[in-house]
Amino acid sequence: MELTVLGCCSGMPAGGEASSGYLVRGGGTAVLLDCGPGVATALGARGGPAGLGAVVISHLHLDHCYDLLPVGKTLLTMALHYPGGPPRPECAPDPLPLYLPRGTADLLRRWQALFPVPTLPQLDRAFDVAFDVREYRPGDTVDVAGLELELHELRHGAPNCGTRVTDGTTTLAYTGDTGTTPALDDLARGADLLVAECSLEATDTGPQGHLSGGDAGLAAASAGARELLLTHWTSDDPAWRAARCADARAVYDGPVHVARDGWTDRLEAPRPAVVTG
Repeated sequence: MELTVLGCCSGMPAGGEASSGYLVRGGGTAVLLDCGPGVATALGARGGPAGLGAVVISHLHLDHCYDLLPVGKTLLTMALHYPGGPPRPECAPDPLPLYLPRGTADLLRRWQALFPVPTLPQLDRAFDVAFDVREYRPGDTVDVAGLELELHELRHGAPNCGTRVTDGTTTLAYTGDTGTTPALDDLARGADLLVAECSLEATDTGPQGHLSGGDAGLAAASAGARELLLTHWTSDDPAWRAARCADARAVYDGPVHVARDGWTDRLEAPRPAVVTG
C-alpha cells in the first residue's frame, strides 16, 4: 500500500500547499481520503480521478470537501464528451463511489446548484451522475476492490470519522479532524502508519476538536502505531512544524514525519522477528 499526500494544510492554505487530501493506492485500486481546496489540481497531476475506486470524506468542513465539485465536473466532462462530437451522456462510465457522513448528501447537491453551467446543464449534475453518493454511519466497513475501509467516529466540531485502511497486509489510519479521544486507539491500533492531524501547539480543551503534536504522539504510542505522519498544518513556517514534530517525538518512540504536498510513503509489512536459540 502506498500513500501520497495531495494536500496537508487546514482551512488556511499557505505556501502553495493544498488543504486536506490523501491518495492511498493498494489492492489494485486507489482511494482518495478527503478532497480539500487544491486537491483536484494535485490529483490531476497524478492521473486524475478516473483511476480512483472511491472517495471518502471524513466530515463536511470546506478544507476537507471543497474540491469535490471540480473533481465531479472533471468526471462529467470525461463522460459526456468524445473527440469531434457532441455530448453523449450514454457514454458515462460507472459513477465513482463517494462516501459521505450520514445526512450530508443533500447539502452537496444544493451546493452544486449555486454554480450552474447554462450552456451545458449536464455539468450541473456531478452528485447525481459522476458520483455514486453513499452515506455512511460510524462503525461501517466498506470494501473497495481489495481495500477494506473502517469508519471510526472521532471527536470534532462536525460529525467526523477517521478511516482505517487495510489491504490485508498493511494498515493506514487517518484521523480527519479530531480532538483527543479514546476512540483513536481503535482507529490506529497496530497501524503501520498513523496520519494524524496536528493543528495546535497545546491540547485542545474546547468543543472544536483538534490535536497538538504531543496529542498525536500520545495517540500513536497508545495505539502501538509503527510510524506517525503529522499533517493538517495551520502554519507553513518550517520552524513551527518542526516544533510540533519535536512535541510528538517527546512522547512517541517511532518515526515521526512532516507531511508536505507530494510526500509519498510505501507501507510494507514488518519483517518477522528472528528467534535465536
